[in-house]
Order: sequence, then structure tokens, then C-alpha cells
Amino acid sequence: MEKVLAALSGGVDSATAAALLRRRGYEVEGAIMVFRGVTDDAITCATAAARKLDIPFECIDLTEEFRSTIIQDFIDEYSRGRTPNPCILCNAFIKFGAFMNIAERRGFSKIATGHYASIYRDNERFLLQRGRDKNEQSYFLYRLNQRQLARALLPMGQYTKAQTRALAQALRLPTARRRESQDVCFVPGNDYVSFLKRYVTQRPGSILNKQGEPIGEHQGIIGYTCGQRRRIGLSHRKPYYIIKIDYDNNALYVGDQDDVYHTELIAADVHFIPFDTLEEDLEVMAKPRYVAPLTRARVKPLANNRVHVTFTEAQCAPTPGQSVVFYQGSIVVGGGIIEEVL
Repeated sequence: MEKVLAALSGGVDSATAAALLRRRGYEVEGAIMVFRGVTDDAITCATAAARKLDIPFECIDLTEEFRSTIIQDFIDEYSRGRTPNPCILCNAFIKFGAFMNIAERRGFSKIATGHYASIYRDNERFLLQRGRDKNEQSYFLYRLNQRQLARALLPMGQYTKAQTRALAQALRLPTARRRESQDVCFVPGNDYVSFLKRYVTQRPGSILNKQGEPIGEHQGIIGYTCGQRRRIGLSHRKPYYIIKIDYDNNALYVGDQDDVYHTELIAADVHFIPFDTLEEDLEVMAKPRYVAPLTRARVKPLANNRVHVTFTEAQCAPTPGQSVVFYQGSIVVGGGIIEEVL
């Protein structure tokens, strides 16, 4: 019987995933990863779910790994005028990294999570497939490598969120009706600026128009992101939008709404799943952030593990630090971190 360590978050998805695996004959144990942002309530709910499922349960402390990898990257990226997505790195380095490594050392052949995506084997490669509805989460998993995909189970990939809740209620799981936060877990109240001010020295600088003329002053670039309209601190007959953050010169550029739309970008630190390296131009469907719709795009390989992405339709505020992810049909081809918007 194959041993699986289910990562229980205290929510409905992970508890239902563990229940499905038990039904399928796996020997399942549960664990919650503990780090900054994981609440006592989440631990209580995960414990209750494990008790209902009658599986062993433990708390695994990953506080230091999470601080040094995820929180530090978040601080570093914002201090450079970029807007990171910590959930993507958390999946690659914490959930399917440190947590998976601990599971392997303890004799588990696989780990399981409640992500809405699927993994299957095609010849010698493991592939990642999108989930079934708008809640699908493959965007957050594009950085998983072949070793990680081979050792992961994602039972919720064939379910919608509504089906998951219905199944959880039928199983009388204590987490069936629990709502899960969509905020960055380690930022209290989702107040990025207050959080970052504790770690990053703020320097006032210029706000410039598209012509490079100074029209105002900001109090520190960490309070802004590309595409932002509110709380810029400028009065104008038409709303201003942040169109560029110039870290080197500690300056913000503003423009009209049309100026936040772009068709081209450069992505770095790219990762592909069906193959190791992109050798020639590739036609894909892509999106430069999780909430964006999929749009046709061409991906051209560049030197130093970078790609040039050209969309057929202009995208709203593609932002350095965010990830652009590529698909062909339901398959996740890969993605990279936006380095420059053209």
C-alpha cells in the first residue's frame, strides 16, 4: 500500500483530497505546514479534519525555510519596485520542496495537496494539466519540476469547487463550509505597505509623466505597482495610472489608462514542463497574471533562460515580478517571471 502525506491547510480542498485518497486505497497521513501566517484556527481545523478521517496528524515547522525563502524574496522584490507572487515560490520551494523532502525522508512515496490541477504521465515526462473551472490553480504550479510532479498527487483536479464542497458535506468533514483567505498569508490585513515599511527604508522620489517631466512626489516605491490608479496622490482631470516603476532612479511614471496595456514582454528564469529547453518559437495561450484571461501568444527563446512573449491582444498591466504562464490546450507548457514590459 502506497504511503501518502497529505498537506492539510485547514481548508475544504486539502481535507477532501485526503478523503478521496483514502477511498482509493492509499495509506494516508496528514500534516499541516506551520510558518508565519498559518493561524491557530487553521491548525485547529486541520486537526479536526484528520480526526474525522481517522488518520495520523502532525504539525511540521517550516518557519525558517519560509522566512528565508518566501518572505525574504517578497521583501527584496518589492524593494526593487517589482510585484512578486509569493504563492508560486511557496509551491516550488516549500510545499513541493521542503515539505516533500521531509515526507520522503520519513518513508512516504508521495505528497498530496488540494490544488485544482492534475498530473499525468506521458511517456517519460510528467505533465501538468489545468483544473476544470475558474478555480483551477495550475498557474501557481508551473515551476514544479519532473521530480516534484512524479511525487505529487492532486486529487481535486477533476472536481469543481462546488463539487468539492458538496462532497465534503456528504463526508461530514468539519472544514466543508470553511472559507479560505485569498490574501498573502503572512501580511496582516493584506496591508503590504505597512508590512514592508518594517523592512525597507523608504526614500521619497519623483513622479514623472510620460514625457519624463516631474509632476509630483512619492514617499517610496514600495507603495505602488504597475496599473495602479488609486492612492497615487496626484490630482488631474483624468485618472493617472502607474505605467512604470524606475527602481534605479527611484521614480514613478504615470500615464493614461491606455498606457497600461502592452502586447510584448520579456520573461526570465523560465521553466518548461513537457521539455527542458525551448529551442524554437512556440505558439501558446498565455496569461501574465492569475486573474487574466488566456490569450494567444508567441514565445521566442532568448539567451540566459529568457523568452520574448508577444500577445495577439494587449494585456492590462503586465508587471515585473509577476509570472506569465503558457498553455497548449489543457496542458501547462511552462512560464517565467516578467522581467521587462516592452
